[in-house]
Amino acid sequence: MEKFKSLFFLFAILIFSISAKAQSLLPDSLKIFQLSDVVVTATRTPGNIIELANSITVIDSLEIALKNANNLSELLNNEFGIHFTSQGGAGTLSNAYIRGSNTNYVLVLLDGMELNLNNDPSGVFDFSSFPVDNIQRIEILRGPQSTLYGSDAMAGVINIITKKGSDKPTLGLNALGGSFNTYKLNAATSGSTGVFDFSVSLSRNGSDGFSAANKKHGNTENDGYLKDQVLSNIGFNLSQNVNNNLLLRFVKAKSDLDQSGIKGDDPTYIYNLEETNINNETNISLFDEVWNQKLSLSYLRNVRKYKFDETPNNPASSRSLYDGRKFKVDWQNNLRLSKNNFISVGADFQYDEASSEYYYYSGFNYESLLPKVNSKIFGMYLLDQIKIGESFFTSAGLRYDKHNKFGSSTTFQLASSIVFWETGTKVKATIGTGYKAPSLFYLFDPAFGNPELKPEKSMGIDFGFEQYFWKENIAIGTTFFVNNFREMFGFDPETFKTININKAQTSGIEFYSTLKPIQGLFIKLNYTFTKAFDKSDGITKEEENLLRRPEHKAGLFTAYSFSEKFDFSTEAIYVGERDDKDFGTFPAKRITLSPYLLINLSANYTLTDFIKFNLRIENLLDKEYEEVYGYGTPGISYYFGLSLRPF
Repeated sequence: MEKFKSLFFLFAILIFSISAKAQSLLPDSLKIFQLSDVVVTATRTPGNIIELANSITVIDSLEIALKNANNLSELLNNEFGIHFTSQGGAGTLSNAYIRGSNTNYVLVLLDGMELNLNNDPSGVFDFSSFPVDNIQRIEILRGPQSTLYGSDAMAGVINIITKKGSDKPTLGLNALGGSFNTYKLNAATSGSTGVFDFSVSLSRNGSDGFSAANKKHGNTENDGYLKDQVLSNIGFNLSQNVNNNLLLRFVKAKSDLDQSGIKGDDPTYIYNLEETNINNETNISLFDEVWNQKLSLSYLRNVRKYKFDETPNNPASSRSLYDGRKFKVDWQNNLRLSKNNFISVGADFQYDEASSEYYYYSGFNYESLLPKVNSKIFGMYLLDQIKIGESFFTSAGLRYDKHNKFGSSTTFQLASSIVFWETGTKVKATIGTGYKAPSLFYLFDPAFGNPELKPEKSMGIDFGFEQYFWKENIAIGTTFFVNNFREMFGFDPETFKTININKAQTSGIEFYSTLKPIQGLFIKLNYTFTKAFDKSDGITKEEENLLRRPEHKAGLFTAYSFSEKFDFSTEAIYVGERDDKDFGTFPAKRITLSPYLLINLSANYTLTDFIKFNLRIENLLDKEYEEVYGYGTPGISYYFGLSLRPF
């Protein structure tokens, strides 16, 4: 470990030295910045990333194409400040931790529409249910963001932005096959004709998989999955000042799961999913774009079913059903008061509805029936963006939410940055608060629910700098962060009811560097140091570290285009030791998961204008590791793909 850290910091110092030397050789006429990355997640309005104080990363369509990733967690796992875990292979539960927070403190959006599950006890997003199809780019925003996005955005936001049709209609056909009898079939078409544009993707993913319960414990039964997705984005330009976009997504999936532990094999454990997402967004521009309005209407329906029967290793059976709906209306108004003052003011209303059935049969029988229950949240928000001169940028926001069960919650955010254009240096700082409303399960479940719950709360502070050279061809950034969480949900040891009792703190440093030293070569390097502690009363030193949060994580992504026909990329992901628990013992025994290094390779070769081949090799070193104790991960894996563009 010490050797690894020494080498990493030596490399970082070397990059600083080379970059500083290069900067000293640049004539003033070249110190012009491209301002190429325009993002929307940080302020809910388009903004140049170099001016924003927020810690935000963009994964664009080029990087998505270079990686040939099969799912979202593979695509995002190499980014700083974020860590993924899966309970087995593709098709099993996959979660994200941002800056050491709980996984349910991360809000996931699809073109601004919320995807977190309101029928899940914690309200998480399952990254395994989202294939990488028809995505234009992804924006990762770190830190509490409840001021603009309300509940669930306690630690960060991941916004998936889909492709829009443009130019003449095109058709793409893609096929992939590889290890574990994995296959993927995809058909996509997009284009625009006058006032109408469209982008539609249909895909099927399947695999025989490997044992979700780790094979090193003697588990041999493979756990496969089958997943179908339809994703469409249809736009209408009704006039010069009015346009409408309709997003539709439907997913149907079936996965084999396992129990955890040494004897976790369970050929009867089946998970079925059906999810529908609909979002209609209308944009109106008035008074020569001085006043812009956006009205969004969204609907989410998620139905999940789980079942398993008695096996020699598990003398129990279970049936469960989780049905949830979410309706949301969001009206946002953007007012340009002057060239340097931009105000966003809006209101939203969210209606959540859920029901569930859980049955467990063993030596004793247990059932938990949650009839159809609902909650309502009305929110108002205000964000003022101010620019002073050409160098100082600040935004201040305030939000008020009224929940029909626990009452009101107020959050704020302040973000400021100063850019020294002569040297290409940015200094930045943010402070903000977040909250998470209790889920319908925690409020109303007959066994664990508590209608008197208050929301969980957070406060986050970060500050750092960014340095740019050669028109942004070299960029280096460092951010220090501290997050405090309070009123977190725990359980009363006597009644087992959910109560606001726990506290936690996460802090650390994020470092990143992007380099484009020569034409065709692109390098991303990052490192995250995180301390994540349970600060609840009565916690011992041995129990203090939060589970599954690595203290050290580093990533390297390198891509090179040898020509217009052939490109090659490689990525390295290092994850340090993490604490976990063996929940197969009573009481659960705390254990340490070993560090691991993953090497992945990817290549694309364009044979003709309409035929393209791609290759992805995962875990090149065939490393044996665990992300969650007791659950398996794939060894070395190969995937070959073919893309056709007939027109």
